[in-house]
Amino acid sequence: MSDVWVGREYRAIHRFARISPRKVRPIARLVKGLSADEALEVLDLMPQRGAKLLQRVIHSARANADDLGERDLSKLYVKEVRVDDGPRLKRIQPRARGMAFLIRKRMCHIRVVLQRMAE
Repeated sequence: MSDVWVGREYRAIHRFARISPRKVRPIARLVKGLSADEALEVLDLMPQRGAKLLQRVIHSARANADDLGERDLSKLYVKEVRVDDGPRLKRIQPRARGMAFLIRKRMCHIRVVLQRMAE
């Protein structure tokens, strides 16, 4: 066998996060491929609100790994980060001369997959 078994995946999802996916995606691209510990350190230093939400999801995925019996949490890395569109809350903004503009309050689903690094 030439393939090395690297272990199972550990997932966490934050659904219906009240932030636009456009604000979270650049931060998600930044931490993809980093070890979980490094990703948490990088996110801790970022001032954006999306970084705090993503940090909580990575914490949750690490806790899931611990709960499912992963022995060495320091060997986990961020395999996948997806920020998908969620539903939108639609609000009306009254305008002049009886018109109305639509305000879209966007949501997103943040998904994180952690996996053990290959030896």
